[in-house]
Amino acid sequence: MKTFKIGGIHPSENKLSAKSPIRQAGLPKQAVISLYQHIGAPAKPVVAKGDEVKVGMLIAEADGFVSVPIHSSVSGKVNKIDAIVDASGYRRPAIFIDVEGDEWEEGIDRSEDLVTLAQHPELTAEEIVGKIKAAGIVGMGGATFPCHVKLSPPKGTKAECVIINAVECEPYLTADHRLMLEKPDEILVGTELIMKAVGVEKGYIGIESNKPDAIALLTERAKQHPHIEIVPLKVKYPQGGEKQLIAAVMEREVPAPPALPIHVGAVVQNVGTTFAIYEAVMKNKPLFERVITVTGKDVHQPSNLLARIGTPMSQLIDECGGLPEDTGKVIGGGPMMGKALMHLDVPVCKGSSGLLLLGEREARRKAPQPCIRCAKCVSACPMGLEPYLLATASALRKWDVAEENGITSCIECGSCQFTCPSARPILDNVRMGKTTVMALIRARNAK
Repeated sequence: MKTFKIGGIHPSENKLSAKSPIRQAGLPKQAVISLYQHIGAPAKPVVAKGDEVKVGMLIAEADGFVSVPIHSSVSGKVNKIDAIVDASGYRRPAIFIDVEGDEWEEGIDRSEDLVTLAQHPELTAEEIVGKIKAAGIVGMGGATFPCHVKLSPPKGTKAECVIINAVECEPYLTADHRLMLEKPDEILVGTELIMKAVGVEKGYIGIESNKPDAIALLTERAKQHPHIEIVPLKVKYPQGGEKQLIAAVMEREVPAPPALPIHVGAVVQNVGTTFAIYEAVMKNKPLFERVITVTGKDVHQPSNLLARIGTPMSQLIDECGGLPEDTGKVIGGGPMMGKALMHLDVPVCKGSSGLLLLGEREARRKAPQPCIRCAKCVSACPMGLEPYLLATASALRKWDVAEENGITSCIECGSCQFTCPSARPILDNVRMGKTTVMALIRARNAK
């Protein structure tokens, strides 16, 4: 069974919600839809206070090539456009919509009927990419990179294959797992659409072996799709990272930035994104809802909820039994790469894959101790870096040392900090250093 070769760790899986079928979350009383739903330029509002909107209606347009439009997830009236503190911890503009009923835009196919690519041979690569862009599809594994950009490779590059990231290696999260079990045919059609969009004849779906039911189901269904191969992978974190997945599936190493997966012939998309692409192209459905895992060891009913964008996290917690008394931290995402939320009214965004409630004991950090030079962080790093050195250089503000030693290659997976017996804040320092070094590089290149 395949896996990547450099580094990696094995945290406890804690897939508490793996057996919980996807269920529809309730509509919020007020949807708060951030204009920062993706990497790149934020969307620009095209509605104003008092405007009536329907589900699926355009409410903000893309403001540049690396940007996507945003659509209303609810029907009702625009209350205001104001700032909120979102999952990033920053105040950012958002559209507030008071919900009235659930009226959808005409043209969205709400049926469960499967629509295949064979039924629409007239679809061209350009039309597929255009529909994906118009629907506001972004990477739903957490990166939120606009899909149409990734499906428009730079000149001089050519894709050889498409890899669907169905690894879901982050502990606790099960949204992608349940999606594979409940929407396997749609995911396969979505994979074909991506393959046609980038002009390749080979597709892979990488799934870790702790999801044998998903591997078996998709392997059976993929018999109708001879150009798509299901690739079982050994369980190892962070195999869901693009570069690690490419190394596992293709046995190719993506060079350091600014190199991209396309430079080794791969286009990688998350499995949730793949489903959203199917719905956008075949069902004319913009991205205004997504599956999110709400979980934790003390959560009454760990669940996978299909939630509208803009729904407050507090509502999802209530739908899973309420906030446990001993909750010490609420994390947007998983425990390895997620970030603690500043408040519970943070709204669901396109990149919201999970909501993790940690108890006081589990959330409490140990006091950091002096480094004992064990090099466990070096062994664990999937990028082959020296995290202890990068963390120290960042703490001492030696940006040239950090840059020379490849800090921009860090994928912020947290493997280094997880393995540190001295509980050093390695990732915290590296993340700060990486942000600073990248800003310095941009300023240098702008001269």
